[in-house]
Parts: sequence; C-alpha cells; structure tokens
Amino acid sequence: MGVSRQPLRRRWFTTSGADPNAPYQVFLFPHAGGTASMYQAWAATLPSSMDVRTLQLPGRQERLDEEPFCDVTPLLEALQEAFEAELDGRPYLLFGHSFGGLLAYRLSVAAEDAGIPLPTLLAVSGWAPGLRSSEELEAVAGMSDDALLARVAELGLMPEGTTLDPATLSTIMPAMRGDFLAAGSVKNDGAMVPCPVAAYCGTADPIVRPQDMAGWAELSTDFLGVTEFPGGHFYHFDHAAAVHHGLDRQLRRLATQV
Repeated sequence: MGVSRQPLRRRWFTTSGADPNAPYQVFLFPHAGGTASMYQAWAATLPSSMDVRTLQLPGRQERLDEEPFCDVTPLLEALQEAFEAELDGRPYLLFGHSFGGLLAYRLSVAAEDAGIPLPTLLAVSGWAPGLRSSEELEAVAGMSDDALLARVAELGLMPEGTTLDPATLSTIMPAMRGDFLAAGSVKNDGAMVPCPVAAYCGTADPIVRPQDMAGWAELSTDFLGVTEFPGGHFYHFDHAAAVHHGLDRQLRRLATQV
C-alpha cells in the first residue's frame, strides 16, 4: 500500500540565517512582482540588531508552481497565518515597499484585530492608501507584456528597452499581474494603524509624491514623518544604507519611550 503524502508546505518568509539573539525581528515586503532574492543584498546590510525575514509570495522562484493571488482578502488570510507562525515573542518591525507597503499596512491592522502583538514600527515606502483606483490598477494588470515591461522600466526597476525571452516572461508576468489585481481589490476603509508609522519615498517618484506619503498622518496617532531620498520609485536600492540607518534610529528612539 502506498504511503499518503501531505502537500509540501512552502515557506512564506525566507531568511539568510536566523539570529535568535538579535533584539528585533524585521519583516520585508517587496513590491509588485518582487521576489525575496531581490532583497538579499538589501537585507544583508541591515543592522545586526535585526533578524530579517523577507516575504516570498506564491507564483515566483521556488513557489513558481503555485498560483499567484489576484484578490487581497484570501492573500491576507494566508499571509497572516504564515506571519503569526514566524513571531517568537521579540518586538518586530514591518517594512513594505509599494505593494509590499500595502500588505504590511493591512497586516498591522489584522494583528490588532487578531489580538496578537503589534509591530513596534510600521515602515511604509512608496505607497499611500487610496492613491490609485481599482480601475487604474486593473488596467495596468491588463497591459500587454511589452507595455507592462515598459511601465516597469519607467519606474527604474530595469533599463529602458530591456527585452526578455518568452520563457522568462512566462515566469514573471503572472505574479506581477496578480499583484496588481490584488492591489486593485483593496477597499480603502481608512483603517487606523495601531502602531507608530514612518514613511519613506524618493523625491522623483512618478507614482507617489512626498506629500502623498504625508497622508499617513491621517491613519496614525503616532506618525513619525516622511523621510525623502534622491531618486525614483525604487530609490531604496540606491540608498539602502541610509534607509537602514533611519530604521535603526527610529527603533532606538521608540525603545527609549517604553
């Protein structure tokens, strides 16, 4: 008789080496279509006080055989379960860029609703609630491959004029389109963030302006302001060390208030 096997449970968060002695857990949430490996170098330079975990959504890299989510509600339900399993009692920070900022925000709200420990800090980058309509995001998801790649190139994630072979396109496009559809499915309910919020952005970001990021003040009773960096939507890759220093400074300041 054959042995029945349970389906392999894929990890939602990757780490380059957990450090149980680090004072903080840090969870990184990448942009639409982003992967955990894109943030390996970025995460490697975070302060040693941070035990880093990076989100790996279905439909990419080692999770390529899984269907990407196209609706934010089931995505957040599955993500919350995986996230709670990662918590070990240490204080933690959520950092999300663009679509990842949306997920980090909604996860902080869900943490309060579920009665689990709240983040010490929510750090949001390149995304503000209510900035793009569902129709706009769905339109982006429905672009041709060439048009969508051109849009990504405009944002600075890859050189303009980049061409990808059909095999590569077939691996990255479903996840990217799914993320845009999931973002478009979000209902902007004005939910308050139950923890301090720090916002980050690029001064030349064509999607989110510094004044848009200042709108987080309306969703938090402890808004720590907007930090601007030279650059576009993906400024944080060029200014990783400065962003990391800012996050560490915010955590140290918050620790003195406890």
